[in-house]
Amino acid sequence: MSEPTGEVSKQAKDMGLLIHAASFAGYTFPFGSVLGPLIVWLMKRDEYEFANQCGKNCLNFKLSLMIYAMISAVLILVGVGVLLLAALALLDIICTIIAIVKASDGIAYQYPLSIKFLK
Repeated sequence: MSEPTGEVSKQAKDMGLLIHAASFAGYTFPFGSVLGPLIVWLMKRDEYEFANQCGKNCLNFKLSLMIYAMISAVLILVGVGVLLLAALALLDIICTIIAIVKASDGIAYQYPLSIKFLK
């Protein structure tokens, strides 16, 4: 790891920020919200501990959102799924922007409603 304990370097902050920002790729191509952060995380997780933390947090959240979206898609048959999908999209955008801002400050943001797939 290239950064000292307790201090996050500018490069590590940039990589953490890039991991979170890469999740917006999901709005341009299928599964981009997972593939974008996954690619950056796999490239930088061994180099920067901060990027490793950000990658795990981001991927846990994006995978959780995919599961919630699938459940919401089924609930469209009941009538509430459309509202849930809209709420999930809004939650995704807001939380990702918060995570980008926190990463630029050197803080590994813990997303809400995340299932811990990667520990």
